[in-house]
Amino acid sequence: MRSLWSLGLAFLLALTSRAGGLDIPLEVEQLPTITVQTAGPVIALPFEGSFSMRCEAKGNPQPVYRWTKDGKAIDPLFDLGVKKERNNGSFVIHSGRLAQFQGMYQCYASNNLGTAVSEEIELIVPSTPKFPKEKIAPIVVKEGQPVILECNPPQGIPPRKIYWMTIGLQHIEQDERVSMGHDGNLYISNALEKDSRRDYCCFAAFSVIRTIVRKTAMSVVVKSSYAIPERRPSLLVPSGVQSEVRLLKGEELVLECIAEGFPTPVIEWTKRTEKLPKRANLKNYGKRLTINNIEEEDDGKYTCEARNSVGDTVHYFNVMVEEPPRWQPEPPKGQLAVVGSDVHIKCSASGKPRPVTSWRKNGQPLDDLPPRMLTKDYQRYSVVQGRDIIMDCKVFSSPPSTVSWNKDDTTESVEGERFSVFKNGSLQINQAGKEDSGEYVCFATNSEGKSAITALLDVKDPTQIVEPPQDLHILSGTTAQLTCQAEYDISLRNEFQIVWSKDGEEIPPFTEQSRYFLDDGMLQIINVNQSDKGTYTCTARTNLDQDTASALVTVLDVPDAPEDVELSEQKSWSVRLAWVPGDDHNSSTTEFIVEYEESQWDPGTWRELQRVPGNQVTALLTLHGHLNYQFRVYAVNGIGKGPPSNPTDRYKTLPAAPDKNPENIKIQGHLPHQMDISWEPLLPVEHNGPGLEYKLSYRKLGVEDIWKEHLVKRHAFVIKNTPTFVPYEIKIQSRNSHGWGPEPKVVTGYSGEDLPTASPQDVAVEVLNTTLLRVSWTRVAQATLRGHLGGYNVHWLRKRSLLHSNRIPEERHFLTFPGNRSHAMVPGLRPFSEYRLTVNVFNKRGNGPNSDPVTFQTPEGVPEQVPILTVSNAQRDSITLVWAPPFEANGILTGYLLQYQLINETLAMGDMQEVNVSSADTTQWFLQGLGEMSKYMFYLSACTRVGCGPQRMEEGSTVTEASLASLHLGVSTQGWFIGMMCAVALLTLTVLIACFVTRNKGGKYAVKEKEDLHPEVESQGMNDDTFCDYSEENPLKASQCSLDRGMGGDSDYGDEEECQFNEDGSFIGEYSGHKNRGSVRPSPVTA
Repeated sequence: MRSLWSLGLAFLLALTSRAGGLDIPLEVEQLPTITVQTAGPVIALPFEGSFSMRCEAKGNPQPVYRWTKDGKAIDPLFDLGVKKERNNGSFVIHSGRLAQFQGMYQCYASNNLGTAVSEEIELIVPSTPKFPKEKIAPIVVKEGQPVILECNPPQGIPPRKIYWMTIGLQHIEQDERVSMGHDGNLYISNALEKDSRRDYCCFAAFSVIRTIVRKTAMSVVVKSSYAIPERRPSLLVPSGVQSEVRLLKGEELVLECIAEGFPTPVIEWTKRTEKLPKRANLKNYGKRLTINNIEEEDDGKYTCEARNSVGDTVHYFNVMVEEPPRWQPEPPKGQLAVVGSDVHIKCSASGKPRPVTSWRKNGQPLDDLPPRMLTKDYQRYSVVQGRDIIMDCKVFSSPPSTVSWNKDDTTESVEGERFSVFKNGSLQINQAGKEDSGEYVCFATNSEGKSAITALLDVKDPTQIVEPPQDLHILSGTTAQLTCQAEYDISLRNEFQIVWSKDGEEIPPFTEQSRYFLDDGMLQIINVNQSDKGTYTCTARTNLDQDTASALVTVLDVPDAPEDVELSEQKSWSVRLAWVPGDDHNSSTTEFIVEYEESQWDPGTWRELQRVPGNQVTALLTLHGHLNYQFRVYAVNGIGKGPPSNPTDRYKTLPAAPDKNPENIKIQGHLPHQMDISWEPLLPVEHNGPGLEYKLSYRKLGVEDIWKEHLVKRHAFVIKNTPTFVPYEIKIQSRNSHGWGPEPKVVTGYSGEDLPTASPQDVAVEVLNTTLLRVSWTRVAQATLRGHLGGYNVHWLRKRSLLHSNRIPEERHFLTFPGNRSHAMVPGLRPFSEYRLTVNVFNKRGNGPNSDPVTFQTPEGVPEQVPILTVSNAQRDSITLVWAPPFEANGILTGYLLQYQLINETLAMGDMQEVNVSSADTTQWFLQGLGEMSKYMFYLSACTRVGCGPQRMEEGSTVTEASLASLHLGVSTQGWFIGMMCAVALLTLTVLIACFVTRNKGGKYAVKEKEDLHPEVESQGMNDDTFCDYSEENPLKASQCSLDRGMGGDSDYGDEEECQFNEDGSFIGEYSGHKNRGSVRPSPVTA
């Protein structure tokens, strides 16, 4: 078959007088044209008389004929001994020694204008087929083993048929175990003892030459076995695991698998990835697969599997369907052309594999033509990065040209795994990259010359979707939005576009009637409905490539209304309702709701009757009597309630006695000697008939008493003159004109309550800490409650503070503790205080009397936080701290705890320093020995004998000498400051004069006498925040002191450094300066 392809297609060009259907008379000179020729192949059978080899042509001048055999020129008369016919090139071969005539013939008709060549004619002289004479040794096997009897039939003129028979011409019986293969051999999958015989003969029949030949008989000896061992299948034909089958389109495909094994294997045929063609036939007991007139779609991988109970084996056939060469279209018989004009002769053929085309002129191959470029010079190509590109370089020349490609004026040819130059001269670049952009030159060279063209290549960035649309579940009636963002080569911006399609159909641009809005890669679907569900595809494309991404849009909506709502199983007070669900619109139905409307009590109003799970489509409805019903159903899913179905026909129920009694019976006693009874009446639709009323029955519980009864139409009743808080049994039964309702349930209730008469006894308290108290009592007797126990109230009153016994805060509190209990925890007490506490019981009517009061005291606690802490008078190495005492000391104040530490800008802390201020009256402190220009954090807490309270924090800094000097200088240069100092000096002088005059008038002024005149100087003019200024160097320099409110009038004098003038100019010495003010020199601290 390959030799047939290698012949190729030869377009035998004869420029004849017949062109485009135009007949030129023979009187006009014209090229020869073959008119008659023998169609090959010609089979020369020995019993036929003669064989004609026809060759006739027309032309002017008259053509001259010559022949070639097997490519060599011959003379039929001298070389073959036959005569040509007159006026043409035909000759006749007579029977005889035919073997010398076998070969390939071709006829040439020539005149002085050119030569016409016929198609090749094959003459076949068949020989008589024969089997070789041979001696074949007997084949000896054990029972169960395979046997192959080879035929090896001789070649001959087809068709040929093979038969297996005995010498007596009896056919060998064939079945799944014994069968003849397509190759003519006889195969036995597992030999049995009955297969032993000495006359297995292979016959070959050739119908065309009417001949049958027989091979030497073969002998098979099968030795019996006690038990035939099982054996998994293996293939006798074909060998190996895989084989390749090539055949021409239209031929018959024959695939065969013959297996050996025991038990006898079964053959199964399949085709990979698809079913067997419908034209496939199984023959030879399923061992042979045939397909007549095979088509190109029949190629592929076929599998045969041999299987028995022990195992299986497979063989794969790669079937390739090829197609012989065919003109596409048929070349012209001839063409007319004017001298000097271009002539284009089309020659195109199809086939598989691709045919090879050759040209001849006057029967001789075209040669000696320099390269001529058929591709346009400076052709520009564009390709997307990562894809393949083919740049053309079509050349016409003889002999064929050698084609090479160079890039960017280099002398070396392009090479590498990604570069391929085809036979037609084209250059393919696989997976083109940016570096491949540039200028390429194609050179075509043969022995006659050299030509070149230039191609320009531009590698572009690929178009790719970077933000694809996402699957969307959208509610009907809303706006759906899909986004699609892509990247592309900027040079292709004019060609780039994003196109949307739905289910394969492109969505047109937005119009006034359209609900689709497209803008910059975004698709909006306005007012979505069920028709909008589907697959939406975004295509980002240029003229070079495109990328796609899809998203599924699912439209969610409430369910459609159920259909075919029907009534069945109609009874007096029940009916079955059935329906067909509507579309759930992509959200499963969770339930169905059955509604009813009745025409008597509330016509036109639909009310819910029953709910049914979403997987049910029927409901048995229990109805009330004496109503005219109609029903409807609607479905519910995750989106909401759907529309209701159409209502059913009216269904009227018969009247009946009530089927239920009133519920939610309430028994209350608003007054001590009456009992109020109320209940939830039956709904109108629950009356079941006319004349509804209620029978109220009641009696005392636990005593022999008869039922007292009342018939009422209302749903409330008051029983008066009852004893206080006595239990009753109550029942209420409904009835109408058709009878009584079911027997009612008995409920228990109490008559009206009154205030409790007793108070809790044995009230005791246990102080747990400064703010928490545990109180206990003895429960009151049940008989004194006169009602339902509500709980106990605990009342407490803060009588006084143990620190200030003359102050009464009048703070009253209480807590309610529900339930029957005998103790409680009372929080929120104030430390160091005296309290009074009482307890009372209460019911729904109100509070009972208070218990006897209990007085108790809370222990001393820690003080509250000092309300204020300030930093003042910052010097180079000292700072003054001033504070106020806590509002609540919660005990006897013993002093203060002052702590401080150095900090920096990052708030890192230095070592903590501590100062104990032992005087409770001290409210300022002068700290010395601090670092210059340093920042400190100060912590101050007030203390009692129990401990110290929470800290107050304040931040402060020392200053430098330069800062102090600049501060004083800056102040002293201010005009207002100078004026103020002058005024102060004048005032001071006036006071001194007044003092001098007074002293001269009254003599010496005794301090003791002055103190007697002003015994409470603190309360008259000073407090803890009063300061005086004094300095030896400068009378105006600030130096702070405080007058403690605890300072007595009979204090002794001390050596004082500071003084103060009263408003009258008299001198008052400060006796307790060392007592109330202190200083500390801390150890040096480094920042």
